[in-house]
Amino acid sequence: MYAVIKTGGKQYKVAAGGKLKVESLPVEAGGTVEIKDVLLVADGDNVTVGTPLVAGATVRATVLGHGRGEKVRIFKMRRRKHYRKTQGHRQNYTEIRIDGISLA
Repeated sequence: MYAVIKTGGKQYKVAAGGKLKVESLPVEAGGTVEIKDVLLVADGDNVTVGTPLVAGATVRATVLGHGRGEKVRIFKMRRRKHYRKTQGHRQNYTEIRIDGISLA
């Protein structure tokens, strides 16, 4: 059984027991989160597609921790104009473990 969820403006294909890094969530480590934005649920041959969300479907997950991603370097330059600008960015994330998918 797997589902497609939407969180943080992105879509993820998840299955029970899987781990993934999503955009930062305001939940302490060790806490649970329930995601109600479920776009698709598939259980073998039974596939339920939402319009746009599947009614009554939820995904339960446990927050494993918070962290920061790899540094992304941004470099801008205008040739022959003596203009150079360097920036860096590290995105915050939350690591979650999927506990179960329910279609109630």
